[in-house]
Amino acid sequence: MWRSIASNGFNLLILLALLIGALAVWGKAQYYNAGPLGNAICLQVDRGTTMRSLSQTLYEKNAISSAPIFRMGAEYTGKAGDLKAGNFLLDTAISMADITEIVTKGGANSCGAEVVYRIGITATQVQVREMDPSTSQFEEKVSFTLGQDAPEAFKELSQELGIRHRLAIAEGVTSFKIVEALNEIDVLSGEVLNIPPEGTLAPDSFELRQGDDRQALLLKMQAAQEAILNEAWDQREEGLPITSKEDALILASIIEKETGQTDERALVASVFVNRLNKGMPLQTDPSVIYGITLGKDILGRGLRQSELRKDTPWNTYVNKGLPKTPIANPGRKSILAAVSPAQSDYLFFVADGSGGHAFAVTLAEHNKNVAKWRAIEAERRNSQGD
Repeated sequence: MWRSIASNGFNLLILLALLIGALAVWGKAQYYNAGPLGNAICLQVDRGTTMRSLSQTLYEKNAISSAPIFRMGAEYTGKAGDLKAGNFLLDTAISMADITEIVTKGGANSCGAEVVYRIGITATQVQVREMDPSTSQFEEKVSFTLGQDAPEAFKELSQELGIRHRLAIAEGVTSFKIVEALNEIDVLSGEVLNIPPEGTLAPDSFELRQGDDRQALLLKMQAAQEAILNEAWDQREEGLPITSKEDALILASIIEKETGQTDERALVASVFVNRLNKGMPLQTDPSVIYGITLGKDILGRGLRQSELRKDTPWNTYVNKGLPKTPIANPGRKSILAAVSPAQSDYLFFVADGSGGHAFAVTLAEHNKNVAKWRAIEAERRNSQGD
């Protein structure tokens, strides 16, 4: 009898082991295979959310087939404690494993509503937009200029739970203008102790959180720009007429202000490098303008002859070599162009009427290009006057 009982117990243990194994295989398939989500959604994960509460939310949204399996899968893969707050796009039929990866890896939010503060050369635009999960396209809800009275719709939308804020800085904006904009963004806090040196802030996109410190944000921008500059300097061409990273930053800022076309930056850089090599003055208008405004305002008119003759540390008509400091905050592409210019014999360039520039080796050729540009300008003025 005891032998029979032992045999039955052993068989039961085998049966239980097989059952557990089968359940493990089934659970693993549930975790890694396509899920039940019928349409893409934007998942909001608030600060303080636990994996347990998230699993229940996902189950209620029909994004997963089992809350316990989702939790066990996250635990088994060692990610249960890595949950990040944010707004995350979940595609149709996404697996539990992929959801776990998305909500634990962090990084930029991938969907939902956001307020974007776009710091441009002339003004800062505030835009509220929201992504449609089904198309992954953003739809603008509200837009206005920072400093103006905010529309009521903005006040309502910006207070919605889960809405995120992002800063987008255009290439070529001055440090003064960046600080001026930061001081007007209400979600930020703290005092800016000093305006960072010109050129040291990276034009980029930065996630903002309610209460972020302005000074800390500027330090983050400076660290980003320093990393870009260091990387570019390590890859610089040999024989350049610039001897320091500061020189590279100054030259990059001039390139940034002279052209907005990516494919022209290296060619514009070659003109200035050629001039420096020949001991010629750079004769770049943006640096003269900086000597007048110090980056605090837009000149909004052409330069006067008296201004071209006025001796300032940024007047590259009066003085040879690079100006005293950068004249704006250049982007990565202009910094790379400054240390890796194109190979050319060009010494001159002027606008060609198409948004780009006409380049010339000789002064005679340049004068012809200038005459063409002036004719285009005159024609445009006449057409505007009609």
